[in-house]
Amino acid sequence: MTKPFQHRFMDFARRSYDGLRRLPELPAANFHPWRRESKHRLAALKDTHKGERCFVVGNGPSLKNTDLSKLKGDFCIGMNRIFLAADELGFCPDILVCVNDLVVEQSVEEFSNLQIPKFFSWRARKWLQMDPWTHFIYTSYTSPKFSKDVSGRVWEGATVTNVCLQLAYHLGFNEVILIGVDHSFATKGKPNTTIQSQGDDPNHFSAAYFGKGFRWQLPDLETSELGYRMARQAYEESGRKIVDATVGGKLDIFEKVDYDSLF
Repeated sequence: MTKPFQHRFMDFARRSYDGLRRLPELPAANFHPWRRESKHRLAALKDTHKGERCFVVGNGPSLKNTDLSKLKGDFCIGMNRIFLAADELGFCPDILVCVNDLVVEQSVEEFSNLQIPKFFSWRARKWLQMDPWTHFIYTSYTSPKFSKDVSGRVWEGATVTNVCLQLAYHLGFNEVILIGVDHSFATKGKPNTTIQSQGDDPNHFSAAYFGKGFRWQLPDLETSELGYRMARQAYEESGRKIVDATVGGKLDIFEKVDYDSLF
C-alpha cells in the first residue's frame, strides 16, 4: 500500500536532514587514502563466496553451550571481542567485524595484533592504523537501509550483527546461519545509554567480555529487529536465506533450525 503523502514527505525530509548532517564526513569517507584502499579491497571481495554458506557468530552466553568444534571447515564471521573465544572456547573466526567506537577504543591492542581480515567503521581510524588486514567501512546510525554492496554507506542497525549480514551478502553467501545471537540481555536500561561494568559480564560468553571497568552501550533491540527484518527481506528477494541456530536464542525474526542438524 502506498504511504500517505504526509508520511512520504516526512520520510523525504528525514532523509534530507540525515544527508545534510553527513555532508562534512563525505570527502574523507570517499577520498581519504585509507578509504580509497578499503573500497578497492571491498570491491575485490564482492561475490567471492557466491553460493556458499557461512556462520555469523554472535557473542551471547549460548556460545558456551554450542559445540564450536563443528564449525571447522565452515566460513565464520565473528564480531567485536570474539578474540576472547580463542582461549576460552578454542574458536577463531575467519574474519572479524567491529563498528562500535567504545569497543574499538578499549580493544586497540588486541585488534591491532589480529592477523585476519578485519572490518571496522570508518570512525575507527581515530584509534586504528591501516594495515594489510584492515578494511574501513563507512557506516552510519541514520537512514535505515540494507546495503548489498558495503563499499558505499552501510547502516549499522543498532548492532554489529546487522553489519555482518550486509557484509555476508556482499561476499555472496547464499545461506547465513546465526549462532550466539541470544538477543537477550540481563543488564537492563535505556537503549544506547553508555554504562561502565561493575563486575563480571553476564551478557556474553566470557565474564571478561565487558568486564569490570569496561564502558559499553545498552542494546537497542527494537532497532536491531528493524535491521533484521530488512536483512531477511533482502536475502529472500535474492533467493538466499538467513536461519537462526542460536541455542535458546530469543530472536524470532528468522527461521529456527537445530544447530546439530547442520552438520
